[in-house]
Amino acid sequence: MNILRNIEVPTGNILVVEADHGNLEVLSLADYGKEVNVKCDAMGLTREINKVEHHELLPLTKKWVITTSTQYGCCMNCVFCDVPKVGPGKNATKNDIINQVMTGLELHPEITGTERLNIHYARMGEPTWNPNVLSATYGIIHSLSPDFKIHPVVSTMMPRMNRGLSGFLGDWMVIKNSVLDGDAGLQLSINSTNEEERSKMFSGNACSLEEIAAIVNPLLPCKGRKITLNFALAGYEIDPTVLLKHFNPEHYIIKLTPMHKTVTAITNDIKTAGDYTTFVPYKEHEERLKAAGYDVLVFIASEYEDLGRITCGNAILSGTMPLCPYTEIV
Repeated sequence: MNILRNIEVPTGNILVVEADHGNLEVLSLADYGKEVNVKCDAMGLTREINKVEHHELLPLTKKWVITTSTQYGCCMNCVFCDVPKVGPGKNATKNDIINQVMTGLELHPEITGTERLNIHYARMGEPTWNPNVLSATYGIIHSLSPDFKIHPVVSTMMPRMNRGLSGFLGDWMVIKNSVLDGDAGLQLSINSTNEEERSKMFSGNACSLEEIAAIVNPLLPCKGRKITLNFALAGYEIDPTVLLKHFNPEHYIIKLTPMHKTVTAITNDIKTAGDYTTFVPYKEHEERLKAAGYDVLVFIASEYEDLGRITCGNAILSGTMPLCPYTEIV
């Protein structure tokens, strides 16, 4: 796969690559480690995090993150995301998806294995629209050396017009539960328990909470990590009593993240209140959700992660560039 641009940011590389039907983006990233930027009592990470600042990263042999595009742009039109500016969301091919992973790994040929290779289907596109994600995952599993311990994750807004949504998720759960023995993830982007807020933020394109539960609950229980309900904090309602009506804490974990500073989010004044690199904006929500019986994972991004354009909702192809130190490698 031909690399058209290679932008090195403090935590890794943003690649623009030449794919079968146009250009896509793929990220190859290192990680600070969960001991630095994650608070989750259920995982034994109980300390409050004062502030996450950029510092030394874990070696790639410990953890390597490859974030791939599943579509050329996106049609979901979320009001905090820059990706729809790239295009309407034509599906990437199976080869596109496999080759993005391999291209990211080829940046470091000296690394012959890693204890955890996170493959996130979360750069550009809504992955559940694209059945090639499923076949590509099998291809990646069979292509990589067993020294690369893979952990693929589908992150979805649960598009309401996708007639193949239930089938896709059923097939993904087979990969999670049977093929990888629990070592895969499914993250549902929820962001609010208020349906009016959700309709506005997803431009009317996402399922209601009741519809999400009707699709996902029959697929439970699952092996490995529980299904993740993700909330990017931006003043939206997070009501545990509403969640309990639809999502049993036995099967779901709540993830709290910052609302990332995309151009679109800033333009629409959608942001996390306070200093999102500290625990403060998340504390009250975490306490109320834990009191309702949920395991809660708080992910706190550093400023360089956010300004480096590596977080969800960003796309160099949309015309943005990192706002932290970076080098473009020719």
